Amino acid sequence: MKIIDAAGKPCPIPVVEAKKTLSVPGTAAVLVRVDNLTAVQNLEKMASGLGYKFAYSEGDNGLFEASIEKDGAVPATEDVPEPASGGNLVVLIGSDELGRGAPELGRTLIKGFIYSLSELEEAPSAVIFINRGAYLTAAGSNATDDLCALAKRGTNVLTCGTCVDYYGLGRNPAAGSITDMLGIVEKLAGAERIISI
Repeated sequence: MKIIDAAGKPCPIPVVEAKKTLSVPGTAAVLVRVDNLTAVQNLEKMASGLGYKFAYSEGDNGLFEASIEKDGAVPATEDVPEPASGGNLVVLIGSDELGRGAPELGRTLIKGFIYSLSELEEAPSAVIFINRGAYLTAAGSNATDDLCALAKRGTNVLTCGTCVDYYGLGRNPAAGSITDMLGIVEKLAGAERIISI
C-alpha cells in the first residue's frame, strides 16, 4: 500500500495525489494522511465515484488516515458520468480571488482552482486573465508554477495588457504572455466551451 502524506495540503491536492497514485499500474491501494475531516470526505467521494473501497480512522494527533482500495472494488453507489473532453476549453479569470467573502479564503480557492486546471487530463486551450486576475500571472503569485505547468502542456496563458498596465504589474508576466482585448475576444469566440470566474 502506497502512503501519501497530504497533511497541511489544501483542497484539492490530497484527492489529486491519491487519484494520480492509484492510476499508476500495479497500485492497488493508498493510505492518505490528512489533517481535516473535509479532506477525508472529499477522498471518500472520489473513492465512491470510482467504485473503490474506502475506510478512515482518526489518530490521537489530530491526523486522519484514509484508506482507498481498488482491488475488490465495490460498485459505485451512483452513476458517475464520463468526464467531458477538454476540447477547445477556454477559462476566463477576472479576479485574484474565487467567490465572495473572506479575501484570504478566496485566494486559497483560486490557487486550488488553477492547480486543478493543471491536473486535468486534457488541458484547456487557453486561460485568460483580466482585471485583478492579472495579479495571478505576476511575479510573486502563488499560482505561477501551476500556470507554467499548463503552458508546458500547450495551454495559452494570456494576460490583458491594459490590466497589467492599470495595476502597474510590468509587461513581463511570470507566467504566459500579454494579449489585447481583440486577442481575448477571438479566443472566446473560437472556444467550444468557456468557464468564466
